[in-house]
Amino acid sequence: MKVKGAIFVGQGSEMPLEDLELTDPGVGEVLVHYGASGLCHSDLSVLNGTLPIPGPSILGHEGAGTVEAVGPGVEKVKPGDTVVVSFIPVCGQCFHCVRGQSQLCEVGFFAPPKFTRSDGAMVGGALGGCATFAECTVIHERSVVKVETDVPVEQLALIGCGVTTGTGAVLNTAKVEPGSTVAVIGCGGVGTAAIQGARIAGASMIVAVDTVQSKLDMAMKLGATHGVLAGGGQDPVTAVKALTQGRGVDYAFEVIGHAATLTQAYNMVRRRGMVVAVGVPAFDALLEVPIGDLIFGEKIIQGSLYGSAQVSWDFPRLVGLVESGQLDLNAMVSSTISLNEVNDGFRAMQAGEVIRSVISY
Repeated sequence: MKVKGAIFVGQGSEMPLEDLELTDPGVGEVLVHYGASGLCHSDLSVLNGTLPIPGPSILGHEGAGTVEAVGPGVEKVKPGDTVVVSFIPVCGQCFHCVRGQSQLCEVGFFAPPKFTRSDGAMVGGALGGCATFAECTVIHERSVVKVETDVPVEQLALIGCGVTTGTGAVLNTAKVEPGSTVAVIGCGGVGTAAIQGARIAGASMIVAVDTVQSKLDMAMKLGATHGVLAGGGQDPVTAVKALTQGRGVDYAFEVIGHAATLTQAYNMVRRRGMVVAVGVPAFDALLEVPIGDLIFGEKIIQGSLYGSAQVSWDFPRLVGLVESGQLDLNAMVSSTISLNEVNDGFRAMQAGEVIRSVISY
């Protein structure tokens, strides 16, 4: 079938829209027609070269839509089902999946190419085959989760990555307890999801840290109790410690993906506090911490991949939180755009103008 898609051709280049031929679903595969796709910072990291994924390929991994057709052997979904795609597949059988750690599934991120360009070259989805910057995709059933809800698809799409990553870092990875003190560095899509996760967890103090005042304002609306405007001479570590009688917070979440801000997060936590690295930095980035402080302070440094989510359970759980009013995804959608505005959407992200831009198909 013919579909339109935005093609990642290389770092530093805009993504041109092309007419593509999409293969039919094979054994275990499903054809998903997307209703919406979020623009995630991880895609920007591919575009600017922070993540070394080669082109040509189709980016986008945060999406939701409807199953249009299924291949032989598909058991999880049927045509007409609403699904959220997971860029990390869940095989259910590998070492990690059977231990309840499907975010570490050994199948890996990459899937065979399913799209053919006009010159006959095949291209695939860069992360898990999701390819949400195309109108449709063919993807293995282990990468889709059925949801039954009336939540608008523009909001459901965010569950595919940013919301799961942010809330999951708080609720699954760190397991923040009621009454805890929390700092979140970076108040974009993942950061505001983490802030909402901390509110849901019952944190008594939630400190939002960002360099953009409008993002701090939104963070306060979504559950932050304090805002720290970093930059301009204000040291966020000093500001956070001043709010906690000099001790530091129980948990600090870094969702930007820079070694410098991860170091700030480390310095923000109290003795026996936990630093959670959520943002994806350059693969060769290093975190340097004083070993003496690490030992005598009993500090904990914890990575969080995809919010340590078990998507078959976490996606429906997050939908339930949206339906009950505990999780506000509508406020996180700053802009709804068309596919041909995808490059403008990433420029707005770089400028700090949006929490999340969402492509509506």
